[in-house]
Amino acid sequence: MIHNHNNHQEENCHPQENGHCHECSCCGNHEHNEEQESNWRGPVLSMILLLSGIILDAAGVQWFQNSWLRLAFYALAWLHTGLGVLREAFEAMRDGEIFSEFLLMSIASIGAFAIGEYPEAVAVMTFYCIGELLQDRAVGHARENIKSLIAIRPEHAVIVQDGKRMTVSPADVAVGDMIEVKPGERVPIDGILTNDAASFDTAALTGESMPRTIEKGHEVLAGMIVRETTVLLQATRPMDKSAISRILHLVEDASNRKAPAELFIRRFARIYTPVVVCLAVLVVLLPWLYSLMGTAFEYHFNEWLHRALIFLVISCPCALVISIPLSYYAGIGAGSRRGILFKGSNYLDAIAQVDTVVFDKTGTLTTGRFAVTQVEGLSENQMACVAAIEQQSTHPIARAILDYCHESSATPSSISIKEIAGHGLSATVADSHWLVGTTRLLEREGIAVPTHLQNVSGTIVAVAIDGSYAGYILLKDSPKKDARDAIASLERQGIDSVMLSGDKQSIVDEMAHETGIKQAHGDLLPEDKVEHIKQLQNQSGKEKEVAFVGDGINDAPVLAMSDVGIAMGALGSDMAIETADIVIQTDQPSRVADAVTLGRRTQRIVKQNITFAIGIKVLVMILGVMGVANLWEAVFADVGVALLCVLNSLRLMKTTFRS
Repeated sequence: MIHNHNNHQEENCHPQENGHCHECSCCGNHEHNEEQESNWRGPVLSMILLLSGIILDAAGVQWFQNSWLRLAFYALAWLHTGLGVLREAFEAMRDGEIFSEFLLMSIASIGAFAIGEYPEAVAVMTFYCIGELLQDRAVGHARENIKSLIAIRPEHAVIVQDGKRMTVSPADVAVGDMIEVKPGERVPIDGILTNDAASFDTAALTGESMPRTIEKGHEVLAGMIVRETTVLLQATRPMDKSAISRILHLVEDASNRKAPAELFIRRFARIYTPVVVCLAVLVVLLPWLYSLMGTAFEYHFNEWLHRALIFLVISCPCALVISIPLSYYAGIGAGSRRGILFKGSNYLDAIAQVDTVVFDKTGTLTTGRFAVTQVEGLSENQMACVAAIEQQSTHPIARAILDYCHESSATPSSISIKEIAGHGLSATVADSHWLVGTTRLLEREGIAVPTHLQNVSGTIVAVAIDGSYAGYILLKDSPKKDARDAIASLERQGIDSVMLSGDKQSIVDEMAHETGIKQAHGDLLPEDKVEHIKQLQNQSGKEKEVAFVGDGINDAPVLAMSDVGIAMGALGSDMAIETADIVIQTDQPSRVADAVTLGRRTQRIVKQNITFAIGIKVLVMILGVMGVANLWEAVFADVGVALLCVLNSLRLMKTTFRS
């Protein structure tokens, strides 16, 4: 029931829009972690006294019929909850928020005392605070998935130097340090594995229960758990730039980017609350003015004040202001548990509107694990030079060439490299000029390429030395296991799939056939992909919502251009991840379909909550003004609607996926 949580991370703490953290309105206790149980003492004691008073009233106990004793008894019951809410109302007014839900509750409760409805006055505050505590507990469950990420941040690292071991903070580990991690421990820092091979539990990062075997020389990410043998890692990044820190940063930032529905509800509450206070005043004044017009209408102030109080209680927009942000929070939490990181709740809405998903090929729909299958025209020393040129690249093709050449002993004495986006690399090795990349790169430089290369099936890395074609390297890739299921799942949801790639059209067509994609375009540069995205967005004269899924540095412009950018996080480049709106930590294309499912389910629950809350409140408001509903019914309706909306939001935590 407390409004404007504003992404505060402590349970039972209720900040306002300006960021000030107020004490709990029920008990005034700010020591939430240590005193959580005491939060219930005030409302429970108030409830016991309220029920005792109702029983004494019903039994007609003589001493309880004394009006002053009866007032004192109910006032004592009221103090345990009412004072906290009054304090919240005054603090909100001090901070510039005059018409808060605390003010509505305070007016309704004090007004009920004024007209002698003591049990109802206590009930307003008691049920309000109990409902608030129940909602806090529900919100706590929604936060568990996010908070569990904090628990996977390792607290120490063991550095090995000259055979000695030192335990330090992960923040004190420098790039290049050797780190020892024992079985069952979490990896504290990103690093290169120096063991021959080791098995790791990656569930914290990817949501996958299956362990992953990582080979020597490959990267191990912070947050992974060593399974069987002690491993040695050479640190590659400082702690603040590690994989786990990046995930935490993304999740923490996500709650600051609001969906349109959240922004609307926030603006709506600011306007709505003062309006209903004015309407409640009119409920009292208009019948009185009507009675002054000489009509036979008999006006009773207490009766119309009672109706106005009912109107105020049921008008509280608690169900909307809490359940809508909670729906998005639960959606982000459910996604993070699945290895899908939304950078903001607005992207849950955006992915729900997507009707076309465009995939990059290499590393996105394919494993990105290229293997060199053929080398033509290049000697062993020339291959060593190619490997040296590719040394700084993170592209899967570069890694495959390095793996193929890892036993070569020849190393060039001096080398300078320049990347040509979408084409390859230009390098100076000793006194020779090398071009390593696509056949388009050579043709752009005016170098003739043998025509038979057009008929070669596979990915070709062409090589030219000093302006002359020297040979080529042939590599092959394979689709990911779930690539076809991903396309089928999107199709079931009414979403078209398109593939854009810089590879030859023949290779792209072959991959499209294997995955079930109907539209596939090859031989594209990064700027060509951008043009295709623009065409898809304005296809058939109507605007379409297009998502792009990629993993490479050259995908960053397209990720930014698309309506929703989705990056493959585990193998993807840092630039792609930074540019994207959604990050798939598992590198599974099927998670794209899961993201759509989650976005649409979140949007559906938000609409359900809005419709249900407004519908019930309007109905009870009308009944209250007509004199049919009483204050008890208004209290139960307000608390009940809010709790039902919260529980409906929490269903997102149980989201199941078909893909």
